[in-house]
Amino acid sequence: MFTHSQEHVDPDLIRIEANIDDMNPEWIPYVMDKLFEKGANDAVFIPVIMKKGRPGFMFQILASKDRLNEMEDVLFAETTTLGLRYSPVICHRLSRKQTKVETRWGTIRVKTGSYRNRLVQVAPEYEDCARIARNHGVPLKDVYHEARREFDL
Repeated sequence: MFTHSQEHVDPDLIRIEANIDDMNPEWIPYVMDKLFEKGANDAVFIPVIMKKGRPGFMFQILASKDRLNEMEDVLFAETTTLGLRYSPVICHRLSRKQTKVETRWGTIRVKTGSYRNRLVQVAPEYEDCARIARNHGVPLKDVYHEARREFDL
């Protein structure tokens, strides 16, 4: 078993897909929450144009193969899909760390990702940046820039 602190390739994932054109889109956040509660690694809902020009969306869920039954339970119970598509997925995950940086406006949590022991990704936490931007009346992009400045990327 790998942790997010180690860079690794995860060969035991499955992508689950369904195209839906007859479900109330207000249900999407609820379905996403249920999928994550049951162990989904990722879930996205992509707008698509279906046959006969109907607007719809495609669910794409990434989960460990051992969570397939839980994902099916949610999708068949909470959506209007009549079927699911499956494909095996191999995922390369960077090592990740959570750290904090001090800015002139306050502390911001930052996630970093490394590839072959070299820092390649820096992602300030949106919630921290948005709170600071609102509280100090500064543009959100300036807060992000300040949080990233400490990391020489």
